[in-house]
Amino acid sequence: MDSQTFAVVMLILACAQQSLAFCVVDSFTVKQDFDPKRVRKRYALQKKDPEGLFLQDNISAKYRFGDDGAMVAVSRGRVTLFGFWVVFTNMGAQYSVPDANSPNTMFMKYQGLARYLSSSGDNYWVIDTDYEHYTIMYACRLLKDDGTCDDGYALVFSRNPRGLPPAIQRVLQPVLQSGTCSVTSGASR
Repeated sequence: MDSQTFAVVMLILACAQQSLAFCVVDSFTVKQDFDPKRVRKRYALQKKDPEGLFLQDNISAKYRFGDDGAMVAVSRGRVTLFGFWVVFTNMGAQYSVPDANSPNTMFMKYQGLARYLSSSGDNYWVIDTDYEHYTIMYACRLLKDDGTCDDGYALVFSRNPRGLPPAIQRVLQPVLQSGTCSVTSGASR
């Protein structure tokens, strides 16, 4: 990724992190008229925040629909196990949509494809996508009583493993600078 692309992605994530840090997650601005069937393809991760997620880098995700109609994904990335063993591994995820009228808000249940790898369930939002170039997602592992997220992460995916084209970077800047949701007074991290 060239330095200009890196700078834009960092700006996007900084804006997303700032707006997400003090937001009630149910008030997020999400992709309207989201069509899950249009995200069936492979994505390459451009940036994640925070950096300390289980899959460290070289992350890709392939989305498809299972026999039961549920969206599923397999993500692949580098991970360090037991503090010293560096391997590439797969994580599987299945998405459920609690409200059919809001397909952009999901619950993601994931499992490492080996029993000693991470597994859990996260609330999951599609913040924005154009289906052909990028997708921005936010997930919350631990939702607090006040509706804010205590342990969440943002992901910026690109269809192109080399990064986001300059024209798409210009499109994304105003989307994320506007904030993912309005700042909520009194909400804490």
